[in-house]
Amino acid sequence: MSDSLERLYLAVIAAKDLDPAVSRTARLFRRGPAKMAKKLAEEAIEVVIDAVSGDAEAVVSESADLLYNLTVLWASAGVRPADVWREMERRVHLLGIAEKMPKSPVKLAKVPPPREARRPIVALETRGLRKRH
Repeated sequence: MSDSLERLYLAVIAAKDLDPAVSRTARLFRRGPAKMAKKLAEEAIEVVIDAVSGDAEAVVSESADLLYNLTVLWASAGVRPADVWREMERRVHLLGIAEKMPKSPVKLAKVPPPREARRPIVALETRGLRKRH
């Protein structure tokens, strides 16, 4: 898949300076990052709607549009597909799978200690205990 995105990225780069009257890519570049982002968001919403309605064929078609618009936005931002793959690999090494990074380090799953190393839980009866002054 990364080869396909790389080819798409190179095609986007090649088309960005074409005549906007004949090139959708050139038109998006002429309109700027805000328009690119809007188109990307629209395609993402269409993918979601089609997925929720169970229309797999439409999900495939809209996903292709989504990847195209994502690639255009990457090119505009100076991001290459290889940059994204490096980040995915970094996450694999951190989390064991290519998963979205948690927002804070607190959310990282901690491996519990072995059962024999755990201390027993002791419940304390607090009724009848008085606070010392």
